[in-house]
Amino acid sequence: MQNSEYIFQKHNLLSMKSRLTMFRHSRLFSNTTTFIIIFYSIILSLKTHFDDNLILYIFSILDTMVTIYFTMEIIIKLYVERNKLDFFRDGWNLFDFIIVMFSLIPLDMFESAAIARLLRIFRVLRLIAVNDNIKKILMALEGAIPAIMNIVVLMFIVFYVYAILGNQFFGNLESGLWNNFSISMLTLFRILTFEDWTDVMYEAMDINGYSWIYFISFIIINAFVIFNLFIAVIVDEISKIKDNDIQHALENEDFDKMVITKELSEIKQMLKELQKEDKNNV
Repeated sequence: MQNSEYIFQKHNLLSMKSRLTMFRHSRLFSNTTTFIIIFYSIILSLKTHFDDNLILYIFSILDTMVTIYFTMEIIIKLYVERNKLDFFRDGWNLFDFIIVMFSLIPLDMFESAAIARLLRIFRVLRLIAVNDNIKKILMALEGAIPAIMNIVVLMFIVFYVYAILGNQFFGNLESGLWNNFSISMLTLFRILTFEDWTDVMYEAMDINGYSWIYFISFIIINAFVIFNLFIAVIVDEISKIKDNDIQHALENEDFDKMVITKELSEIKQMLKELQKEDKNNV
């Protein structure tokens, strides 16, 4: 009896790989990684405020500890993956792996300290890979790229027309802001960012009092209309992602209901068979 109980308990014990798999997909693991990345970003920013050797040495120890954690994290992810190639087929996993591998390279191997620091800074980018909400925003931007490119082309056409007109109307101004097509394009970009654009307009109005029409129309078309098209496209992509998430959630819920219904029917069938056996025994 004791032997059978031991075998039963032994079979119910989770293997190390099963436990690591559960831990790898747990919220604790994800939150810990997020916390470590944020902690490391704070360390990098604080290092710029200190020159004391002791403090820098402490920061160096913390940096090594973070490197060890990131390495262990990647090892766990690779270990629990059934097919190792599937791990590298995921772009985010490949992104994490490359950053961690660069982090393991000793800083002394780089002649330039700036390059070594840059590789360390890249670790903070891992916050993108571990945050699902940021991933969704990037997915929305990726999906919006075709529409954004069309809007950029439209904006360039407007810039082109206004740059030619600006050179013809205001090419003789002393400031030289409209001397040629290239400078006119830069001036229009300055106006679009609202950087002292009124000074540019008032200078043109000294020559022609109706010049304000040129500047106001340019701002309305670009800043108020075309810029809002960028926002509309991105919001639309985010809405599509949310709709897909809701659809997947509903599909998963329906699947769970089917599984539960099937299990209930099997239980009912088992109960009927037990009742038949009881009647036969009686």
